[in-house]
Parts: sequence; C-alpha cells; structure tokens
Amino acid sequence: MTEPSPENSTPEPAPEVNRLAELEAEVNRLKDALLRSQADQQNQQRRHRDQQNDLRKFATAGLIEELLPTLDVLALGLEAANGKAEAKAVVDGFRMAVQQFRGVLNANGLTELLPTGQVFDAKLGHESVAQEASDTVPEGSIIKVVRAGWLLHDRILRTASVIVSTGPANK
Repeated sequence: MTEPSPENSTPEPAPEVNRLAELEAEVNRLKDALLRSQADQQNQQRRHRDQQNDLRKFATAGLIEELLPTLDVLALGLEAANGKAEAKAVVDGFRMAVQQFRGVLNANGLTELLPTGQVFDAKLGHESVAQEASDTVPEGSIIKVVRAGWLLHDRILRTASVIVSTGPANK
C-alpha cells in the first residue's frame, strides 16, 4: 500500500476557514447596506427640511398675489391725485399707508421689479405689452413699466408688464 504523497494533493481548507470567510463577506455586505441606509435617511431628512423651508417661504404667495392688484390701484390713485392741492392731506396719508404696506411685503420676502432702462428679458420677469420708438432708449431696452412685477424670495410671483423700445423712429 502506498500513501498519497503530499506533493500531489492540495490540502482542503478547514471548514472553519471557509465559514470565517463567509461571515466576513456577510459582515461587509451588512456594513455596506447600513451605510447606504443611513445615507438614504440623511438625504430624505434633508429633502424634507428643504420642503418645509420652501413651504414656509412661499406659504403666503397666494395671499400676496391677491393683494397686489389692491396695491396697484392705490398707487394709481396716488399718481392721479398727486399735485392736486385740495387732496394733499389725503394723498400724504395714503402715501404713508402704501409705504407701510410695501414695508410689510418687503419684510416678508417680496421685491418689486421695476426694470425701466434694462434690456428686455422674459427670464427676468419682463412681459412686453407694447413697443414704441425712442430716440433716447436703445432698441430692446425697456422704456416704461406699465405694471410692476414682483419676486417672492427668488421666485417670480408676477411679471413686470413693460413697453420696449424699437429704437429711433424712421423718418
């Protein structure tokens, strides 16, 4: 009888070594799954916090949009009454009320868009309602604001209605 020579056979790893390698692989897989789960949870919390912040910032948008026409009418009334001596006291009182109203709106993140003289750009909240020739305002620039636009924080709440220059009139 001959015994197998140790050179010809490869030794079988001990079952404990195989089991240890399997357990290490399982631990690594579970660590990876835990890290991914934690990252997902942190991302979800960040998204939730961002959504809450946006909700707080823009919760008043509907109310403000409804109030803007009232502010427009008050401004038009002040403009019409301006310079009339008999209405000076009333105009002054309304002017103070409008300034206070605008102050409250500004304190809540509202910014008025008055782009007179700027180059017309719809992306910046400009809406052309007419075009006019102008010898002093370059073509494509805003001659006059017909109705002010408004930004609420960084979002356009209402575009500014403007008149855009077509350049010098043809003679």
